[in-house]
Amino acid sequence: MGSRYKHVFEPIQIRGIDFKNRLVLAPPSPNRASQDGVVTHDFVDWFRMIARGGVATMYCGNASVAFDECRDEDCQLNLGTDSCILNLSWYAEMAAQYNCHASLEINHNGKDTAPETIGHAPYSASPIITASEYTRAKRLGRDPIPAIEMDQAKIDETVEKFAMAAYRMKRAGMDICLVHGGHGNLISQFTSPLYNHREDKYGGSLENRARFAVEVCDAIRQKCGEDFVIEFRISADEIQEEGMHFPETLDLIDILKDHVDVFNVSAGLHSDYNMKYYRNWCQNYMMPRGYNVHFARDVKKNFPNVLVDTVGSITSIDLAEEIIGNGWADFVAMCRPLMADPDMPKKYAVNMPEERRPCLRCDECAMRFAGPRPLNCAVNPYSGAIVEFKDCKVPIADKKLRVAVVGGGPAGLQATLTLCERGHDVTLYEKGEKLGGNLITACAPPFKMDCRDYFDWIVRQVNKTSAKVLLNTEATKEMLEKEAYDAIILAVGADPIMPASIPGIDKPHVHWAPDAELGKYELGEKLVVVGAGAVGLEAAIDFNAAGKDVTIIEMADKETNRVTVSRNSGPPSRELFSIVEEKNIPCRYSCKLEEILDDRIICADTVTGEKTEIPADNVLLAMGMTPRRKTVSELRHCAPETQVFIVGDALKIGNISTATNGAFGVAAHI
Repeated sequence: MGSRYKHVFEPIQIRGIDFKNRLVLAPPSPNRASQDGVVTHDFVDWFRMIARGGVATMYCGNASVAFDECRDEDCQLNLGTDSCILNLSWYAEMAAQYNCHASLEINHNGKDTAPETIGHAPYSASPIITASEYTRAKRLGRDPIPAIEMDQAKIDETVEKFAMAAYRMKRAGMDICLVHGGHGNLISQFTSPLYNHREDKYGGSLENRARFAVEVCDAIRQKCGEDFVIEFRISADEIQEEGMHFPETLDLIDILKDHVDVFNVSAGLHSDYNMKYYRNWCQNYMMPRGYNVHFARDVKKNFPNVLVDTVGSITSIDLAEEIIGNGWADFVAMCRPLMADPDMPKKYAVNMPEERRPCLRCDECAMRFAGPRPLNCAVNPYSGAIVEFKDCKVPIADKKLRVAVVGGGPAGLQATLTLCERGHDVTLYEKGEKLGGNLITACAPPFKMDCRDYFDWIVRQVNKTSAKVLLNTEATKEMLEKEAYDAIILAVGADPIMPASIPGIDKPHVHWAPDAELGKYELGEKLVVVGAGAVGLEAAIDFNAAGKDVTIIEMADKETNRVTVSRNSGPPSRELFSIVEEKNIPCRYSCKLEEILDDRIICADTVTGEKTEIPADNVLLAMGMTPRRKTVSELRHCAPETQVFIVGDALKIGNISTATNGAFGVAAHI
């Protein structure tokens, strides 16, 4: 009996090529290829977990058509010479074992290659200086360098490079490619009026601006033949005011529709404008799910016979089924949700959607990519450990041990899952009345639906294990020593920073902000949030939406604060700051809390020392966390010391990713 997800798992044939379902891995760049652009066995094994999970097609992102003139990643694939073919075949043949189509997103990024990378100015449709180049030049202390306008000879050469890149893919055993014609890369530098200022046959009218794209697709068809599928990625709307917008994109699709087989419909721009439009093609947890689906839907409305692949925060196959069932798209592409759970298609195929490990849309993966470090996931530690655990499973331990896990937050929960998978006898101690730790507060705001899904999932998984879970039980030295455990994992977490040196900090109207978000206290109308990190910003947004009069104070200056929050929280931090500004929530920087009174606070400017009073019915603290080192010290000798491990915030303040991956790394080797 098949699954109830009839639309998602309906096969389709394109050019005689069978696609077993409508699920596509949208193109990641996992930093697993070599730095000279060649597929490695690590690369193959990273994609293996996706292929094995059940998607029909998977793309690797941003494969360069030629390193000598377009390169912007540390471990980007280079399709510029025949030497790539052998190693590409490893990837293609691995995927074929799972009836999956391995493929690549082929690209020339044009203007966005740094001159320092290739030894000369980059090429583009016009001799523009991008916003990102201005920023780069300032950082490097040089003058901005304009792109070189491509002449006819260079255009012809580049068209051939695209065709040869696709042909090398075909020689390696692939039968589909994704041509990157969106996000401000070279092809869209020709199609978009934002970048194309030419006056020849490649500029001016849309028909002229589309000429390069048509030539690229036709050259691929001529080189690769009729039994090769061409998918073409577009930005339905570039969002930038002077860029290409959806009505003109529909006209572009009309021009291209006879030259490609599938349109991959995204939005926004890539690296130009200092990633300002990143959110439009890679959404964060503050944004709606299925963010760009409406573009695909409207493409289908205008061109019912055109095949469309939609992408953008499609976080589950439930949503994918709705999209395809409604006729809004023919394929659904996901990236981060499939990294979080590569086996999601398999789980839905057997009608077990509740088993899906939810993606947080936290962009921990993107932060690692930019590191640069191999791609990993905040909730799926196997994603970063494919060298050691190729089958995404830890082996059964040689000897079954009795192991205590102290603390039921994200680190303790992941440790418990992994220890049980290893076959150990596990006891989990949680001093609270329910599992979750700081996950409970993390998913308190209504907009934290992704985090809430993960919280529900991991607690459900732990409750299904063989672990003995002791709630309302604070582990003591005497308790642990009496049990004589073989090993102990201390995941005791951290406490909010509440500086005793600040007068009034212990007043009854002063609370930790996340506790207030849980509704533990009755609050007044005027709230002051102390701290403009992610926790404070989320609280301010949450209470502002509830109609409260909120003011944020932050001791650091604005620039320092934003750099710090970005470093800690990644791309979603931009959304938090943007919402705070959009909602006109006052945020006072360089503002240090000096004293808390019954109806107001007193602050001092960290530069001038000038004192300010701000009315406050309640003061909500979001000043950071501090590890529970005293608890760790009390418990770390309750088993052989080399078998006692500290994980999560108890070791170092971090996030769900550091908690989960750290706990997994320890538990997988006990």
